[in-house]
Amino acid sequence: MAGIYLHIPFCKSWCSYCDFYSVTDNTDMAPFVQAVTKEAVLQSGYLESETVETVYFGGGTPSLMTADQVRRIIATLRENYKFSEDPEITMEINPDDVTDGTIGALAGSGVNRISLGVQSWNDKRLKFLGRRHNSAQSEKALAQVFKEGFVNVSVDLIYGIPGMAAGDLRLDLEKTFSFPVTHISAYHLTIESGTKLGRLKKEGRLEEADEETSNTMFSLLSARCREEGFIHYEISNFAKEGFISRHNSSYWKQTPYLGLGPSAHSFNRASRQWNVSDVKKYIRSINSGAVPFEREELDRLTTFNEYVMTSLRTMWGIDLGYVEAYYDKELHDYLVNLAEKYIRYGLLRREKNTLVLTDQGKMISDNIIAELLMEL
Repeated sequence: MAGIYLHIPFCKSWCSYCDFYSVTDNTDMAPFVQAVTKEAVLQSGYLESETVETVYFGGGTPSLMTADQVRRIIATLRENYKFSEDPEITMEINPDDVTDGTIGALAGSGVNRISLGVQSWNDKRLKFLGRRHNSAQSEKALAQVFKEGFVNVSVDLIYGIPGMAAGDLRLDLEKTFSFPVTHISAYHLTIESGTKLGRLKKEGRLEEADEETSNTMFSLLSARCREEGFIHYEISNFAKEGFISRHNSSYWKQTPYLGLGPSAHSFNRASRQWNVSDVKKYIRSINSGAVPFEREELDRLTTFNEYVMTSLRTMWGIDLGYVEAYYDKELHDYLVNLAEKYIRYGLLRREKNTLVLTDQGKMISDNIIAELLMEL
């Protein structure tokens, strides 16, 4: 199976924390849609004979496209790729882009999964994050999504915002649970250089959440989602039974995927490639018949390290049998030996032939993963 990711780079404004490639001049939307459908044709051989199981519209702000544009892109993909009988087709939506008829039109386009960027139910924190919407718009948007018959619905939340307490996160969760959402992606705020928050931090005008507060929030998040019947299947992702994100899971399981659009990445196990992060250059190049990308050939140790980084974040963990069969016994033994101390400390556990993080281990997952990587 394989996945297709489409990067829609347009936004009405920039969020203070986001470092994904995006532009706030949306005048190129129509030529972009034309270009990305053409790229889909140009790249039709990339996935070879793999069946496409997932499509994901991310960004940027995909909900700035019209339903007709979305329908056109999906139709082009179906014409040029072999799809499974029941593909998961996700679209990220900003609450303030939802108007009467928006969601119903999307349902008619082929989208069957919605990811709503709520981020917070507190208007002051939304303003701090540079979000355009307010909590009332999120509430109205979610209600509209369910009214139009969507069941596979995910909500994005951000915690660890400076000044935020565990009680604030609890309120965000309780508000989210008041809707019949089937998936939650909850990310601790990461302050990246080059963003507005990154500049404030560099100037000493912003202090990140301390480790104790962050750990308390993570424990609360895990416990409350479990109480509500959500499976904690990846460090930042929770789903009801049957609603684990197939697209995101493909990244963590090293499933091949094709990225379309400026800055989008593609992976076919042997190499990784990424398109130019410039929408105008991207459109010009595609219109001339060439996909503007750079490529990195992946050696055995690089793919091994990536497998460790991604798989250990999930409930499936590291499959030691897979490591021995796909790589070799040396790397298998390397992992087993390094893992022993973390097992003794209660940070890892071995379940049959897999290594899985414990709840305590998830709090320091980055440190454990870094320790298990093979030095290149």
